[in-house]
Amino acid sequence: MKLATIAALCVVTLAGTAAAQKTESLGVGDGGSPHVRTTWSVNGATISIAYGRPYLKGRHLAQLTPVGKPWRTGADEATVITTDKPLTFGDVKLAPGSYTINTEPGDKQWQFMLGKLDKAGQWGIPYQPQLEIGRVPMKLTQTSKPVEQVTINIDAGATPTLKIEWGTVVASTPFKVGK
Repeated sequence: MKLATIAALCVVTLAGTAAAQKTESLGVGDGGSPHVRTTWSVNGATISIAYGRPYLKGRHLAQLTPVGKPWRTGADEATVITTDKPLTFGDVKLAPGSYTINTEPGDKQWQFMLGKLDKAGQWGIPYQPQLEIGRVPMKLTQTSKPVEQVTINIDAGATPTLKIEWGTVVASTPFKVGK
């Protein structure tokens, strides 16, 4: 009887997590990559990320995300995070609004770079350092199997964590919702 109760609780928990995420297609970008907007409910906040999802297509990740060079973290237009509540990534505090996401790959860790959104439809390259608000380190781990297409997720657990997966790399950074 106990095992059945635990199994039922796991199903309810997983169903609640799945219901907290919604992904919608935004079409195909000028560069040919599909674009999506994924929205999550995290600790009372509604957070969405709109981004292009390029494929590896047999290329090496290091070729597409060179170490020490800012990357738009997606394809085509700038990757944009939008929140209706304040968010804090490391020491970087964001008021409700929309911001760009860039990353700078490294050998041992990546840098998560948040910037001001200059205008709607802003192109993702070249990187505009004058718009940078701040950056925080991202932990690197390996995927259990290769990920062909860039995927950005938020794990809405006890410590919310934003994750970027591509190839065999997972770059992640925790964040807080609220003041």
